[in-house]
Amino acid sequence: MKLLFIGDIVGEPGRHAVRKLLPGLKEKHQIDMVIANGENSAGGSGITVNTAAEIFDSGVNIMTTGDHLWDQKEVTMLLHTEPRFLRPLNYPPGTDGRGSTIWHSDKGPPVAVLNLQGRTFMPALENPFLMGEAEVEHLRQVTKIIFVDMHAEATSEKIAIARMLDGKVSAVVGTHTHVQTADEQIFPGGTAYLTDAGFTGPHESVLGREIEPVIRRFRTNTPQKFGVASGRIKLQGALIEIDDKTGKALSIQRISEEIK
Repeated sequence: MKLLFIGDIVGEPGRHAVRKLLPGLKEKHQIDMVIANGENSAGGSGITVNTAAEIFDSGVNIMTTGDHLWDQKEVTMLLHTEPRFLRPLNYPPGTDGRGSTIWHSDKGPPVAVLNLQGRTFMPALENPFLMGEAEVEHLRQVTKIIFVDMHAEATSEKIAIARMLDGKVSAVVGTHTHVQTADEQIFPGGTAYLTDAGFTGPHESVLGREIEPVIRRFRTNTPQKFGVASGRIKLQGALIEIDDKTGKALSIQRISEEIK
C-alpha cells in the first residue's frame, strides 16, 4: 500500500497544484490512496462545498482539517453530508461531523484515517491523547492500516502522540505550521512519522500569504488583510509505503513538487 498525504492546501493556488501535479505523482509512485488537509483551501481560510468538491475531483480520497474548520459557514453542510470529510476527533460529544473514517478500495485492504488536533497554543478541545488512543483501539478492530493527521502547533505534542501510538498506527504526520520538516523516520514499532508535511500552495509568501501585509502587521501591530500569495506554487506532503498485512510502515519520503 502506497499512501500520499498532501500538506495543508492553501487557496486557489493550492487547489491548482493538486489538479496539476497529483496525476503525475500518482503515476510516478503508483499511489493507492491520497489524503489531504483542506482546511485552508477556500481563500486561504476554511473550506466550502465547491472547494471540497474540486479537491475530491482532483483525486483526493479523504480530506482532513484543523482549527480553521469553521471559517466558512458552508462547512456544516459538508460535515452533515460528506463522509470523506473529517474534522478533528477531539471536539466535544455532539459536534457535527466525524473525526475518523474507513476508506475501502477494490484493490487493497481498508485504510482508517484519524484526524486529531493539539491543545498547546491552540483552541481548547478535548484531550487528543485520551480520545485518540481510544479511537485507535476501535479502528484496529477493522484494519491495521491507520493514518493519523495530527494538526498541532507544538512539535513536542506531535512527537509525543506519535510515540504513544507507535506500533498501533501506520503513520502520524503533522500539519498546521506550514513548514515542511526534515525529520521523517520510522519508529521502533513500525509507525512512520513526520512533524509537519508542509503546505500546498504559493511559497513566495509567508506561509501562503502575501508577504508585505504580514511584515506590516509585525512592524506596526495593526490589523492587515492577509491575501493569498501567488508565486512559486508547490505541492508538499509525505509518501508512505505500508505493509498490507501488518500495517507497519516500510518507508516514508517527503514530497515537494513545484509547478514549472
